[in-house]
Amino acid sequence: MSHSMQMKVAACLFAAALGVTAVSSRAPAAEKKEQQISRNIAKEMMAAQKALQASQWQEALKNLDAAEAKGGLTDFDKKTIFDFKGFANVRLGNMKAAQANYESALATGLYSPEDAARTTRTLFRLAAGAQEYTKAVGFGKTVVDSGAANADDYLIMTQSYYLMKDCKDAVAWADRAIAFDRKSGETPKENLFLFKLQCAADANDTPATVLALEDLIRLNGKADYWNKLLRIERQEQKDDHNLLMIYRLMFDTNSMNAGSDFIEMAQLLGDAALPGEAEAVLEKGISSGQIPPDQKDRSARLLASIKARAESDHKGLPQFDAEASKSSSGELGVKLGEVYYGFGDYANAVKAIQAALQKGGIKHMDEAYVYLGRAEAGLKNSAEARKAFGTLKTVPAMNPQLVKLFDLYGEKLG
Repeated sequence: MSHSMQMKVAACLFAAALGVTAVSSRAPAAEKKEQQISRNIAKEMMAAQKALQASQWQEALKNLDAAEAKGGLTDFDKKTIFDFKGFANVRLGNMKAAQANYESALATGLYSPEDAARTTRTLFRLAAGAQEYTKAVGFGKTVVDSGAANADDYLIMTQSYYLMKDCKDAVAWADRAIAFDRKSGETPKENLFLFKLQCAADANDTPATVLALEDLIRLNGKADYWNKLLRIERQEQKDDHNLLMIYRLMFDTNSMNAGSDFIEMAQLLGDAALPGEAEAVLEKGISSGQIPPDQKDRSARLLASIKARAESDHKGLPQFDAEASKSSSGELGVKLGEVYYGFGDYANAVKAIQAALQKGGIKHMDEAYVYLGRAEAGLKNSAEARKAFGTLKTVPAMNPQLVKLFDLYGEKLG
């Protein structure tokens, strides 16, 4: 298990233990008349109840121990003693002792259905907090089968199975928990998807890993999840055209975290005759401090070369614009839009590409729609950006995984 996952699991278990206090917060009260404490322990039990009501936990336990030590106890006496003890020990933070108390009380079979359900949930949380996962899932299933389970209960079931190294059931319970949250109108918890991700990674199941990362991105769009997903996809790409598409997504989702990413993307953009964008990418890598010392000379030489070409492109923009306008084909217009995009002029990028699409005759329709979507995103026109990215599915021979990735990116815009 990764360190980050261990920390998240520990946090879940800590929350579970804290939840016991809330579950067990029903203060012991006088019993119904038809069920009476035996006379020989009445004095000790009255003293214990008063101590509990006064939050004098140790004093309560002292009197309960004295009552338990007397002979001739009925099952009802035992149930009451153990129930009171469980409450006091929870308040004292003696969770292991509280668990034993409540198990003994439940075993008498004398709880009302309501109190039995409450105590079972308490035991579920206590067993999970004590890392007795087999016992915990037994209690947890009873809670779920009763229809009384809440979102935290489903989460604890998931993590318990995971910590039992039972990924099959952990994933199944994660899916049940996610469905429960959505049915309840709640956003599913991130940890549920993380359990699925870790199980997929442990099994070296790349398709399942990809699906879990996609779900996590839909959930919160964190750059770390984008980075992991796009690195997996990058490993499968041998074609420079598609590789550059993945780098564009990495850059736009702020998920680049290595100097070599910025350098390789800048080189690919330079090879694609887009030095303006290459310069912006490399300068971001340098300013972010992600270019390591041993790559600084290389990146400085590359930047100097790219800058000279970018300056030439910038000076030639008016002439390029005029040529694209006169051309009967949209090919030049798309390239013009890409150049405008590289210089941060998103409005003219949109204008040029839209005009090019009306003309047709475009060699790389995927680039046209990608840059149109990126430019619209730069203008904060999220709906138009999603529309452009969504049109990628109509491009013949378009890599289906890239279509899916740009759709996912579009989902997270605005």
